[in-house]
Amino acid sequence: MEKTTLIFVGIIASLVSFASATPGIATFYTNYVPSACFGSQDQGKMIAAAGDALWNNGAVCGKIFTVTCTGPRNPVPHPCTGKSVTVKIVDHCPGCPSTIDLSREAFALTANPVAGIINIDYNQV
Repeated sequence: MEKTTLIFVGIIASLVSFASATPGIATFYTNYVPSACFGSQDQGKMIAAAGDALWNNGAVCGKIFTVTCTGPRNPVPHPCTGKSVTVKIVDHCPGCPSTIDLSREAFALTANPVAGIINIDYNQV
């Protein structure tokens, strides 16, 4: 009986950790190389730079995150597309107003680029 309870609790804890997202802010940028994590190596277009709160002295380099727009941060109405995007952290964005500075291509998948800045939920994959 105790094993069954422990297994059940473990499964529930795993599901909660996958389902919980961290709120943040996203912006976008357009110059991808060089980057603080990978120098002049091209890492594709589904990439992002970590803001100071996420950077952690570069410990986040190469980590994969799923980002979902949750709403506007400025007067642009309804910027979210309803889609999430998965990005790799390749750079640092010191002093950015955002948690995650997405590539323009990644931003456009989750929100209208005209918005420029959005509220997000993000999870490390």
